[in-house]
Amino acid sequence: MTHEQPTSHTGPTGAQQRRGPFREGIASSSTDPRGRLHTVTLQAGGEFHTHRGFLRHDELIGGPEGVVVRNTSGIEYLALRPLLADHVLSMPRGAAVVYPKDAGQIVTMGDIYPGARVVEAGVGSGALTLSLLRAVGDAGSLHSIERREDFAAIARGNVEGFFGGPHPAWQLSLGDLSDVLPTVAEPGSVDRVVLDMLAPWENLDAVADALAPGGVLLAYVATTTQLSRLAEDIRTDGRYTEPEAWESMVRGWHLEGLAVRPQHRMIGHTGFLLTTRRLADGVEALSAVAVPPRGLPAHRGGRPGRCRRGGHRSVDPRGDGGTHGLRQEAAAGPPRRRAAAAPGLIRRAGAGRRGAGSRPVGETPPVQRPRRGRRMGIGG
Repeated sequence: MTHEQPTSHTGPTGAQQRRGPFREGIASSSTDPRGRLHTVTLQAGGEFHTHRGFLRHDELIGGPEGVVVRNTSGIEYLALRPLLADHVLSMPRGAAVVYPKDAGQIVTMGDIYPGARVVEAGVGSGALTLSLLRAVGDAGSLHSIERREDFAAIARGNVEGFFGGPHPAWQLSLGDLSDVLPTVAEPGSVDRVVLDMLAPWENLDAVADALAPGGVLLAYVATTTQLSRLAEDIRTDGRYTEPEAWESMVRGWHLEGLAVRPQHRMIGHTGFLLTTRRLADGVEALSAVAVPPRGLPAHRGGRPGRCRRGGHRSVDPRGDGGTHGLRQEAAAGPPRRRAAAAPGLIRRAGAGRRGAGSRPVGETPPVQRPRRGRRMGIGG
């Protein structure tokens, strides 16, 4: 089979890797009859070995996608280019990767657009970097910052392997975000910041200086304690809007005729996503008014504050979202029950449920007769 040489192109970076026949250096994703995915980089004279035979790369090079080939044992494989989601889950790893379900939400909820100026801290294996580079395009800018040199080397290899070479919009720096960011970005020049690190709250000051007013900060954290600490420090900083957080879970479905049911395995919790936006300098963030628990009176008096429900005005005397009064009332304990019965009366058991009243002390209680259809001592 003849090997077609790649032609010169002026299209977007990596586009030529995604179309045309299979060529040397192109990744091929082969699926066996059991649905197992095997990703290999094609090389002239190369072979893909399993415990059930091997497949020669030359049988794929020069041919189209979507073909079925057989190995030396007659096992059939469907050959296709791996999608971005397939590549992320099969590429070499140094650190755990950001799953495709989270990377897609980061791009969408973080509003990563073509031409955006984005800073990423915590590169890991480069999984999220691939999605961010696709989103910003050749005209955008992505500056990735990683503390560990070994992780940075793995990420660089994965990015250049996926795009077929260096990406013109990507820069990779070693060091701490708080040290590197002021040297690579002018104050107020960054549109989006994505943090995937252990303690993102330590970099809120550096991020606030770099972000333009209205810019988006998106953080990916693994635990609820990280999520709580980050949200509270964002509120304390005062230069960000009220943070919002969520997680996502993906469950596949089995489809076979009328046997349509959820799959037994699913991608559950992988991490929490938190977003907030940079306020203009000198602007005070609107504080959310706490909704009192059922049974506690609403907070009254004081200066007005914005209520998040319906956009109407509420009141907040201490500027703490109404939580001071709620803490005091919660410390006082639950509301007291109504006054006890008057002297000389006792409450009949179950009086509040069936409308029974009280009877004087000493009065003989009425005899309870068995229900109709039952005999004494018989039945349950």
